[in-house]
Amino acid sequence: MPSFSSPEPYILWLTGAGVLVALVAWLPLALRKLPLSLPIICIGIGAAIFSLPAVHWHPLPYDFPDVTERLTEFVVIIALMGAGLKLDRIFRWRHWGVTWRLLAITMPLGIAAITLLGGWWLGLGWVAALLLGACLAPTDPVLAADVQVGPPKSNDEDEVRFGLTSEAGLNDGLAFPFVHLAIVLGTLAAAGEPWAKTWVLENVIWEIVVGIGAGWLIGKAFGWLTFHVPAETKLAATGDGLIAIAATFVSYGVTEIVHAYGFLSVFVTALALRRSHRDHDFNHQMHDLTEQVERIAMMIVLILFGGALVDGLLAALRWTDVVAAAVLILIVRPLTGLIALVGFPADRSEKLTIAFFGIRGVGSFYYLAYALNRMNLPEAERLWAIVGITVLFSILLHGLTVTPIMRLLDRQHGRDPDRSSTPPPGLQGPAAEQ
Repeated sequence: MPSFSSPEPYILWLTGAGVLVALVAWLPLALRKLPLSLPIICIGIGAAIFSLPAVHWHPLPYDFPDVTERLTEFVVIIALMGAGLKLDRIFRWRHWGVTWRLLAITMPLGIAAITLLGGWWLGLGWVAALLLGACLAPTDPVLAADVQVGPPKSNDEDEVRFGLTSEAGLNDGLAFPFVHLAIVLGTLAAAGEPWAKTWVLENVIWEIVVGIGAGWLIGKAFGWLTFHVPAETKLAATGDGLIAIAATFVSYGVTEIVHAYGFLSVFVTALALRRSHRDHDFNHQMHDLTEQVERIAMMIVLILFGGALVDGLLAALRWTDVVAAAVLILIVRPLTGLIALVGFPADRSEKLTIAFFGIRGVGSFYYLAYALNRMNLPEAERLWAIVGITVLFSILLHGLTVTPIMRLLDRQHGRDPDRSSTPPPGLQGPAAEQ
């Protein structure tokens, strides 16, 4: 008989990785018709693992600030590439009307409302309150997969799914100026140094304009190399979806090198790359690979989040913080969303759905980690607790309601929610107008 001893940590990690990959492949299909979501399952797995007496590592984000920033950053940029590749709708100002309303009205109103809530109701310093608003106002491209459009050419770009996908793709980058505003107010302004000109010229104008421009140029370049060079050497001939990952890294890296917004750049790169040959089957391969990488990375982050929850992430919470998180999810986002959609040509059920599904998630973790790694705030642990409880509320509420609500919406509009066997992230819907 063999003698059994404790396995090596490497073997345990290898086994766990295998289980994780299997869950990535199987869970979306298993949960498709259930009022559950993959993020809820991941948080539960993480809470169970890190509650075991044998597990002594505590994945609290403020104990590992650099790892938290980089890991969440990676997940978001992969999700942004996937979101851009999904969109079938041609980029025209009129056709993207729902997106502009959500970006220009809902997000600024959300930042203002959360800032006021943080300063007056929660008693945070105004810099911390502004940072909280900038972190929690954007919707998340990672955890919003169940309300986004499906793969390329899947003909499911109804106004709800298109609006939520395009909003999540762009508002992560456009929230960055407000994060930087909190940083400069907490550093330069606190030291009595001039800051307004630097913030406007660099953090608003330069970083947005260059981010969009760099993303478009890199997307065009990858589009030409992928689809339009001579047939024997074009990248599409490889059949390798890793090209999308390459485009993601190049776009983000180059844009960050010139001190512009890489999030914006990656999404615009994805749009330009898709536009280079909108109907080519290679778009499916690029999308499928980015989706797989995104799901694996997302599950890792959420398992760690579940571990952080049981290890004391919410210890700094006050009862007022819990109420504020509920107000943000149940009142602030729905109300600001409905304000933005006044006069928009959609029926009430579509407007209510768009306004309700303002999902918060990994992007909020990234922004908070990014800012706190660049300035010191006495409220840091409390901010992590508030963001944590808000994301947890969002994952639970939206995760439990997304399947029944989206299926009901499809039926109301004459669509069969079961007509496709393709598993999530995107539930299926009608073709978009082009």
